[in-house]
Amino acid sequence: MTHCVDREAALNALFDGELDSLNAAEVEAHVRTCAGCSDYLTALADVREVIASAALDEVAPDGLRRRIEALVPSPDAAPTMPQRFPASRYLPWIGGGAIGALAASLALLVAAPEIGGDDLPDQLIAGHIRSLQAAHLTDVVTSDRHVVKPWFNGRIDFSPPVVDLAPQGFPLVGGRLDYIGDRPVAALVYRRRLHTINLFVRPISPNPSARGDTIRRHGYSVVHWVTGDLDYWAVSDIDPGDLGLFRQQFVNATTR
Repeated sequence: MTHCVDREAALNALFDGELDSLNAAEVEAHVRTCAGCSDYLTALADVREVIASAALDEVAPDGLRRRIEALVPSPDAAPTMPQRFPASRYLPWIGGGAIGALAASLALLVAAPEIGGDDLPDQLIAGHIRSLQAAHLTDVVTSDRHVVKPWFNGRIDFSPPVVDLAPQGFPLVGGRLDYIGDRPVAALVYRRRLHTINLFVRPISPNPSARGDTIRRHGYSVVHWVTGDLDYWAVSDIDPGDLGLFRQQFVNATTR
């Protein structure tokens, strides 16, 4: 029996102890009535037990350790550029044992494209990658739009529309507060099969980009549109056609 795909992120978060009490209670109530999701949690526990019992420790080669150590600034070194956000928010393991943690995360760092600068699409792609690497994809984990939408109240000065597009193949996973440029934005998280879609929503800028922009960079697709007084940017590694379909389905659901 298969589990509920639209609840997979919530099940993983429950298993890892990452849900608040309200969301945890909601997911646990669902698991009690869903054999597929109950089996999924049991499978996660089995995998954890196998991993814990396996001899997976491996000492990093001296050459690799020296290269990583060269990337970590000395505690006494003056910063070369201002940091907008504390590193601990996205890299909670920096400090004691930082070298070992960096070595363990080397695969992610090598796989990520080098993105930077003030270009907005690059900032959005970087935000998308950061949310996946730093295990901070969602602050509120649920497919219930009536929970996600009010969660943003008091955290941002606008109200983003929230819809679940599971029937159209884009289930809602949850939402989080993110930062693009120098201001907070709403990030709505959706799935397309095994892929993640981050939908960044913010008030329209004084000089908005042209409507309907579609951009492909670094292996990621970025689709932009404007509805009313809000600016929307969807980012994912899915095919641009699929992301364009997501935009159309979201617009259809929010402009009825």
